[in-house]
Amino acid sequence: MSTLVIGAGIIGMAIAHELQRRGEPVVLVDRDGPGMGASFGNMASIAVTEFLPSSRPAVWRQIPGWMLDPEGPVRVRPGYMPRLFPWFLRFVAASRPRRLAAIEAAGAALCQRALPDWLALLRETGLEDQISDEGCLSLYADAAEFRADRDHIALLDRFGLAYEVLDGPALRALEPSLSDRIGMGVLFPQNRSVRDPYRLVLALAERFMALGGRVEAGTIAGITRGARFEGVRLADDRHLTADRLVIAAGAWSGRLSAMLGEPIPMETERGYHTQIDGDAGVTLRHSLIWPARAFMVTPTAGGIRIGGTVEMAGLTAAPDYRRARVTVKRAKEALPGLVAEPRSEWMGHRPALPDTIPILSASARTPGVFYATGHGHLGLTEAATTARLMGQLITGARPDLDLTPYRVDRF
Repeated sequence: MSTLVIGAGIIGMAIAHELQRRGEPVVLVDRDGPGMGASFGNMASIAVTEFLPSSRPAVWRQIPGWMLDPEGPVRVRPGYMPRLFPWFLRFVAASRPRRLAAIEAAGAALCQRALPDWLALLRETGLEDQISDEGCLSLYADAAEFRADRDHIALLDRFGLAYEVLDGPALRALEPSLSDRIGMGVLFPQNRSVRDPYRLVLALAERFMALGGRVEAGTIAGITRGARFEGVRLADDRHLTADRLVIAAGAWSGRLSAMLGEPIPMETERGYHTQIDGDAGVTLRHSLIWPARAFMVTPTAGGIRIGGTVEMAGLTAAPDYRRARVTVKRAKEALPGLVAEPRSEWMGHRPALPDTIPILSASARTPGVFYATGHGHLGLTEAATTARLMGQLITGARPDLDLTPYRVDRF
């Protein structure tokens, strides 16, 4: 059976490759080229430890204070607040204790499989050199900051994910460029970095096309269906037909689901990065996270990438690159030798659902339609696992994981 996959980011590309590998003819459709959305500028981290739900009370109770701080970790543009309000109510509802426990388990189930699935996919495609051997370091100025992150550490204990607590000298033995202000840290050995996330998508696209897959550039203007899915109409009036449709369009998936009369509460967490190429003044082996300062630093794409924080402003508002400069300023606190010139700045859209776990599901309304979207900041992390599970679901095999928690009609 033929399949149309909408979205050529890392999620859509991994699914398209998986289906083509299974002998299912696939056409991949995206308005831009492969990897040109969030996959171009993500923080290049396979972050298996980072499934702590954003909807927990410890986060949303701080949001009013953050909104008053122009450099806070979460920023909502004032004009966007009324539109965000219904989504935020669902976000708060996801913080109920029973619901929160279910979200944690669903997030852990995907992340526990993430690294093995990525290693298997990279071996299969001959792309083993695209992933680092080093882990990630979480940084804390002192014991009080470490205690403030206790929910995260407790979650890792609960689900059996490895970590190692380090004192300041042990940290600087691993990364000599770190400031003496960093008093302790945690090593996450399974959190790996990708050499270049954009080039990884391009490499997967090459493997996909070598298997017979096809990539089409176009914007979806309509979806045709009768008793089941029939095809799509592009903005240039081309029509593409297929037996099945996979919506993996990231933050734009909500617009597509609405065409099917199946609205999903999709928002965009706008993320920013600064890419420092050439001599950055420091050399890093590990990626770095400083939770209290809400930034991440990753050696990737031939240089060092700095990102972090969240902006809620919708899909069409112009970028505010002051958000990127805030994270650079904070990165210099951890890496005093960092030289932030020359640099490029970027903004992209993470697909955000209010309960912070993705949709991996057949449509509840239209036979032949499937969703793989809403991964938030874990799109790269969960891409290989998503591709394996969706490949099984779409082709009628029994998925290795119970996908009930990720169904599209759970809201």
